[in-house]
Amino acid sequence: MFELWRIDERFFVNEKVEKEGIKLYNVDEAPFSLHGIFRENGKYRRMNEAVAKTVSDGVYALHANTAGGRVRFITDSPYVAIKSKMDSMGMGTNGTIINSCGFDLYADGHYISTYSPTLNIKDGFESLIEFDDAKERNITINFPAFSNVSELFVGLDENAYVKEAKPYKNSKPVVYYGSSITQGGCASRPGMSYQAILSRRFNYDYINLGFSGNAKAEDEIIDYIKELDMSIFVLDYDHNAPTKEHLLKTHEKMFKAVREKHPDIPVIIMSRPKHFLTDDEKQRRDIIETTYKNAVLAGDENVYFIDGPALTELCKDEGLVDGCHPTDFGFASMADAIEKLMLENDIKAI
Repeated sequence: MFELWRIDERFFVNEKVEKEGIKLYNVDEAPFSLHGIFRENGKYRRMNEAVAKTVSDGVYALHANTAGGRVRFITDSPYVAIKSKMDSMGMGTNGTIINSCGFDLYADGHYISTYSPTLNIKDGFESLIEFDDAKERNITINFPAFSNVSELFVGLDENAYVKEAKPYKNSKPVVYYGSSITQGGCASRPGMSYQAILSRRFNYDYINLGFSGNAKAEDEIIDYIKELDMSIFVLDYDHNAPTKEHLLKTHEKMFKAVREKHPDIPVIIMSRPKHFLTDDEKQRRDIIETTYKNAVLAGDENVYFIDGPALTELCKDEGLVDGCHPTDFGFASMADAIEKLMLENDIKAI
């Protein structure tokens, strides 16, 4: 295999962190705070393992992918290193290894750099990002979108302090349910999913319940999601409903189940993010919009609909990597459309 780093050193990835005076911290312990994931049975997960088993084999295989997972803290260290262990890594030809297996780092809401795995990654990796100086920064590290992370340690200068991050604005997370697009495919890196973009813009916490190819609104996942303590619910699984009939049978059912448990929260309903729709896709879009229209006719004043063309207004179909999954351009377009809806309707997460 041709190795590009041999002729361009900017593509070189160090496999080991060798830094004098480095101190490792377990992110499971205070003052670090985990968001979008929790630790259960030796790894980080997005939903309970026992429940995931009851939904489908696909959801069980994906539920420990750490899409939407974040660790946050404050430090004055002149660098932040990571040491990760993974027991499963999902890679596809239409996605980047950085999004699937890597982490990225934000300081005070600004992107700094990416923790890039090597091409021969097997069970985790080490990496280090240096700043220009040593000063206090509010740090967010985004976890991989399509890998199972079993351990994560953060490395800081031994003389640096570390303390609890500033809280998000909302005490209850925004919950997103949907397909591989919801899970983050095919962003270039974890921090470029539309949920991560919106989280930075609004300073909102969130939970990503996107399941690649396996968001089919099964009764078990409906029962799980409706019991979550959330501030906003975003429903987006058009791509994974195997047929129009399945979508018709399950879509309004899922909305009503969540609405019954959460009568007052905003619910945002979306169809697939695609600008030019086929006749079949238009029919599916109509089924989804009917859920919204029926809710409005029933007196619901806190339900909202964004159709696919609106989600891709910024990029049209130039924002897709394979005719289906958004690029970073596509995800930015989705984030813009959702942000516009939220601002115009004064939708807030509490």
